[in-house]
Amino acid sequence: MFQTMIISFAFFGFIFFIMSLGYLLNNKCITGSCGGLNLLFGKGSCEVCTKKKDCSDKIEK
Repeated sequence: MFQTMIISFAFFGFIFFIMSLGYLLNNKCITGSCGGLNLLFGKGSCEVCTKKKDCSDKIEK
């Protein structure tokens, strides 16, 4: 049981390490997505988003 937990922890740690390398090598800022799952279900942008105008400008272009 303990061995399985160690292997699982090491596996997920490795995955997080690889993901962080991808972030560092791309040299891009982390950005959110206005709407997220709401856009999948046709509900539009998020109700609490403070940058709705910025998102709509990007979608129109």
